[in-house]
Amino acid sequence: MPFEPLVTAVIETTLNTLINDDPELGRRLARLKGQVIQVHFKELDKTLTFIFSQQIDVLANYEGQPDCYLSLNLSILPELREQSNITKLIKQDKLVLEGDIQLAQKFSQLMTDCKPDVEEWLSRVTGDVVAHTVVQGVANVGQFLKSQAQKHQSHMAQVLTEEWQIAPAPLEVAHFCDQVDEVKSQASRIEAKLNQLLERA
Repeated sequence: MPFEPLVTAVIETTLNTLINDDPELGRRLARLKGQVIQVHFKELDKTLTFIFSQQIDVLANYEGQPDCYLSLNLSILPELREQSNITKLIKQDKLVLEGDIQLAQKFSQLMTDCKPDVEEWLSRVTGDVVAHTVVQGVANVGQFLKSQAQKHQSHMAQVLTEEWQIAPAPLEVAHFCDQVDEVKSQASRIEAKLNQLLERA
């Protein structure tokens, strides 16, 4: 199977599965029924077309005219929920929008809220208790790894500043800044006195 049809099929199946699992997402899909939104993802240089009916169809190639066209980086998609952000992003050249702004907002809201409930999916296969235990265990491992990384970062900072003395300690930097400020103020006083003497001369 060619790459693009495979990608669009995965996106389409994932979105429709998530929407079918959540009645609220189903109601949001109904508000977009009959609309066509085209999104150009800058970082991938790819354009996908989303066609809304009882479900979402995702196409890599579309000949018709969309109701709304967006060109953006994937990272700014959540920001489109607020109309004030849309204007700001357009001014910052982070977003190209052609068509209905409200349609773009509804699309953004639907896409950013399409998050899988891993525990719910897992419980269908393993049961509630096992699913909860697995998800909680993964979360705990994530927290442990994060705390370990922070400890290593803190330890490395101490080694660089105290043992190897490659980087100055925060107090040394603050003291140096105070000394620079004092030299500046002394230079300003000397300059003022020189100006007075020159005026008298």
